[in-house]
Amino acid sequence: MSDSALTGVPVSPGRASGPVVRVAEPIGEPAGTPEPRDRAAEAARIGPAATAVAARLEAQAGLVEGEAATILLTTAAMAGDPALVGKAEELVNTRGLPAAKAVYDAAAGFAEALAAAGGYLAERVRDVQDVRDRIVAELLGLAPPGVPELAGPSVLVARDLAPADTAGLDPAKVLALVTEEGGPTSHTAILARALGIPAVVAVRGLLASDAEALLVDGGNGTVEPVDPAAPVLAAAGRAAAEWDGVGQTADGHRVKVLANVGSPADARAAADAGAEGVGLFRTEFCFLDAATEPSVENQRAAYAAVLEPFRGKPVVVRTLDAGADKPLAFLAPDPEPNPALGVRGLRVAFDRPDVLDRQLAAIAGAAADSGAEVSVMAPMVATAAEAAWFAERVRGAGIARAGVMIEIPAAALSAREILAEVDFVSVGTNDLAQYTFAADRQLGAVAKLNDPWQPALLRLLALIGEAAAETGKPAGVCGEAAADPALAVVLAGLGVSSLSMNAAAVRAVGAALAATTLQAARDAAAQALNPSTPAATASGR
Repeated sequence: MSDSALTGVPVSPGRASGPVVRVAEPIGEPAGTPEPRDRAAEAARIGPAATAVAARLEAQAGLVEGEAATILLTTAAMAGDPALVGKAEELVNTRGLPAAKAVYDAAAGFAEALAAAGGYLAERVRDVQDVRDRIVAELLGLAPPGVPELAGPSVLVARDLAPADTAGLDPAKVLALVTEEGGPTSHTAILARALGIPAVVAVRGLLASDAEALLVDGGNGTVEPVDPAAPVLAAAGRAAAEWDGVGQTADGHRVKVLANVGSPADARAAADAGAEGVGLFRTEFCFLDAATEPSVENQRAAYAAVLEPFRGKPVVVRTLDAGADKPLAFLAPDPEPNPALGVRGLRVAFDRPDVLDRQLAAIAGAAADSGAEVSVMAPMVATAAEAAWFAERVRGAGIARAGVMIEIPAAALSAREILAEVDFVSVGTNDLAQYTFAADRQLGAVAKLNDPWQPALLRLLALIGEAAAETGKPAGVCGEAAADPALAVVLAGLGVSSLSMNAAAVRAVGAALAATTLQAARDAAAQALNPSTPAATASGR
């Protein structure tokens, strides 16, 4: 590695080099002046601009399939969201803002709400910002932001990539992806793996480099300048993942391959991808815009729409993951000095068990309506006593299987005691990593600490696997660590019995498991537990 090389978080393996194409920065905040002479006419420009952006995204979705199409359609729906358009029109009419500035400010409010929600919802902030920038460009008559037309095979360099940009990439022309921001759970990482494109994220100092060509190693996370006249090096093409739809190793050891979903569209994409079921159904979508608690009937209908594609298949539903860092108006949380460590997840239910009981009733009803084999788990469980309290309420609601998420190091260290109280556990590696390393998963500056190949994180997973084997109960992983095919093999070797991930990774993970034996997975796990650095193991991906 040369002295001028940069390092980041490796998120998709392979080595490639070629000319750099830089993705233009967004145009930034529009001017708030001059005030429009005709406020009504200015406000009337916003709806058509949003409609035009949505139509282009929908047309782009028609050119791709699977998870990429789902992401583009979701972004299109955001662009046409009446709430966003209506808020922007209100800002024009009441404050006299130009249309572009009104859209910018309206989107900021939506983004702040999602960022405060944390976790999966905070990851949608980038979607809102992308929609904002596209509508602003439309109103100003400028070229939309995003990946430019590529004349030939190129290494894409960007501050970050919006999900819609990543979803529309042509792997025949994109040699590699490198971003200065982002993390291992970003859409860039997920879709780069699915497309077989080498990728490195969180490369500090990337945008200050004036290199005309780069060599990118998506296995060890290095990015270094090369001679622009050197021949282009493309990563070895990844053959289409061959998988028979049954999650198991080559010698028949069962490891279920499941999907993470948070909406009916997610569920359909997961079913189309061949997922054997759902390992994490996030129910927050039902509560996001609710000024008051949704009724049992409304919740039941919303959940049933997500469960329906998985009739007769296992679905693990996570109860409401809300609290001080994910504020919901009807819960009226008290202010907290450190909300990430405050009353969130199951802790909310200790004060408001009625909210949990109504949600459990809705889940039980939706299970009956859909025919899915539903289990329920609670987020943010720290002790065996908390797990027992939750399991009693789940069974009291008529739901047979109760589990908990292990996202807190204390829960990982108490896995045996927790498994004595519940039927299964599921590890949320995204939160477990950020709590283990005291590293915010949304902060690019500490993204390396959230690398799921970190030995300390894997050692906690090994403890959980041992506890599962001793108690004879299943332990799954539902963080994006499960989406890395090479790491999925390691997790199987650590004793994980199911892997749940974004739909885009399902087939690749299933194929990776099918191509290895249980003993080979155990050998890989033993190596991963004791390297000098995460990259020492990850470079073999």
